Amino acid sequence: MRSIAIKVLLGIDYLALAYMICITITYFLQLGFAAKELKNYVKYLRFSDYRRYINSSNMIPVSLMVPAYNEEATILETIKNLLKLDYPEYEVIVINDGSKDNTLKLLLEHYRMTPIEQPYKKSVPNKPVRQVYRTAMHENLIVVDKENGGKADALNAGINFSRYPVVVSMDADSVLEKDALIRILIPFLKDSTVVAVGGVVRISSGCVIKDGDIIEINLPRSILGKLQTVEYLRSFFTGRIGAAAMDTLLIISGAFGAFRKEVLIRVGGYTANCIGEDMEVVVKVHREMRKAGKPYKISFLPDPICWTQPPDNLRDIYKQRKRWQIGLINVLLRHRDMAFNPKYGKTGMIMLPYYWIFEFIGPVFETLGYVVIPLSWWLGIVNWTFMALFFLLVVVIGLILSLGAIMQESFAMRKFPKVSHVLTLTTYAVLDNFGFRQFNTVIRFIGFLKYRKGKDSWGAMKRKQFSGI
Repeated sequence: MRSIAIKVLLGIDYLALAYMICITITYFLQLGFAAKELKNYVKYLRFSDYRRYINSSNMIPVSLMVPAYNEEATILETIKNLLKLDYPEYEVIVINDGSKDNTLKLLLEHYRMTPIEQPYKKSVPNKPVRQVYRTAMHENLIVVDKENGGKADALNAGINFSRYPVVVSMDADSVLEKDALIRILIPFLKDSTVVAVGGVVRISSGCVIKDGDIIEINLPRSILGKLQTVEYLRSFFTGRIGAAAMDTLLIISGAFGAFRKEVLIRVGGYTANCIGEDMEVVVKVHREMRKAGKPYKISFLPDPICWTQPPDNLRDIYKQRKRWQIGLINVLLRHRDMAFNPKYGKTGMIMLPYYWIFEFIGPVFETLGYVVIPLSWWLGIVNWTFMALFFLLVVVIGLILSLGAIMQESFAMRKFPKVSHVLTLTTYAVLDNFGFRQFNTVIRFIGFLKYRKGKDSWGAMKRKQFSGI
């Protein structure tokens, strides 16, 4: 019996180590592709005057969709921000998804909105609409009040009420930089095969936002805020840019992403009762476009920036990351027939297998490694060199990816230009590997274990007002 237990422990040890070696190689490849793509993009920006598009009559009109559920703390600042964007023709559609707080009341009172009869074509399914409101203050603002159906259902209502050929999804606790719409729409103008574009999402904690304007950009004051800033930089400046460079992007953040409306309608809109709706809709687009045999491209840009509120305590981080993992598993299982299927090209043969191995199963191996490898060393099953190699890989992966992302941000975007900002981010890139990374890995493992229990529920995170002067 003891020999069997030893063999089991040793097997887990080697699986965990093999996983860490494989993911290290994979992440380095992503970082390399991201660095090359970012270098090319910076060269393009040097010879591009995007400002000439502000008043151009050739720009594609855009519908901004803002699903809102219990967002009274941030909704007014978000809408103020969106109504000030530098773009020639766009509309803002706020979809109140049955909020139980004062979200709707604040909007109606602040913008002096009145109920109207608004006919619309139900191109994709959504829960019944109770009332539509408009205001003489802003002709491009519309509020749709509907029964609660979840974020995906609210976005579907936004698609149905939208007038324009490109729709942009937003979160109600986020703000955009003034030129964000121009930047994210340029790929649609340059290439008719582009069907979706994602933009960078950053942490707004520490930033000064007043009357919808981003007055000053700073790092968050809290430790958790700084750790999440590093995490977001690593995710977007390595993972998303690298995946887009390989034509294998599977996630466009629900906080900021643009789509051709006709493509969203073709795939049936967003999938209701799916908490990973942002990834789900992109995978559906891949499936549909490959099935139709049409050339298409899903792009990602590093500079159309959206600033969003992060969780500010461990409990909310736990709930958010567990939902993310459950949403990921939900999408992978829905589209399991696409994985390792050459019919779906790089998506089926590269990116979906990557998510299955490293994002779905990977947290199991890594979490078990944190427990089993020290136990095996204590029992004399493995030597200290084996244990040190595992934890060295853990630290090296996180440190190189984080530092690489910080360097790329400093080279290309420079949103944190101060030396003190870079030094602070570098310090937290190191600290991230001693507790916060392990915390997130364990959460993903718990999400794996609790998939069935939470696959249809988003839960809630308490919002705070944006900081002013």
